[in-house]
Amino acid sequence: MKDLLKNYRKFCEEIPLFAGMKGEDLLSLFECLRAFIKTYEKDEYIVLYNDSVECVGVLLEGTVHMIKEDLRGNKSILAPIEEKELFGETFACGADLTSTVAFVATTPVKVLFVHFDKVMHACSRSCIFHHRLIENMVSLIARKNALLVEKLDITSKRTIREKISAYLTIQAQKNKSTSFTIALGRLELADYLCTDRSALTRELNNMKKAGLIDFEKNTFTILEPFYE
Repeated sequence: MKDLLKNYRKFCEEIPLFAGMKGEDLLSLFECLRAFIKTYEKDEYIVLYNDSVECVGVLLEGTVHMIKEDLRGNKSILAPIEEKELFGETFACGADLTSTVAFVATTPVKVLFVHFDKVMHACSRSCIFHHRLIENMVSLIARKNALLVEKLDITSKRTIREKISAYLTIQAQKNKSTSFTIALGRLELADYLCTDRSALTRELNNMKKAGLIDFEKNTFTILEPFYE
């Protein structure tokens, strides 16, 4: 396991959670945090609803979705998680560690796990980077909460067109361009927007015919502003 962590050391230097930490200091921190790496196959659940979440996951390879399922099995994607991003931190930092969502691998993935209690409490060895780690973690938790508020704002729109328009506008702002590629396929986008895939496809085509957008697979171009 130590050799595996060493293999990802340079990659981990680029991860926001470990910002400001490099080389042997990062390896020492992994030891302090009791870090370990696990791999999962596509469609394998990493965390199930009602699981106890004691570790924060850092995605090293692949993509993961945070999902919510209702009693009928209808699924909604709350947030897509990309390489170098965290998941599980919202539950690991609470008084109740029980997860109210599930995390599923959408591709083969490799995850670095760190014990949250080891992150938030300085160790007896007084690692010089531990306080920086805590600052990074708090900042990332705040960012994740902002993304969930963003999702709520999008899905609270009344019509499918309004949901699509809000989502694409946010993506354009993030990419600082009216042309961009999204990480979600059609079914995944429908799950994220809490709508039917057929209805989503139909509305996208209507917007394309109206000259509002153009798209090829997951690459979109906004041709006209959606709002006055």
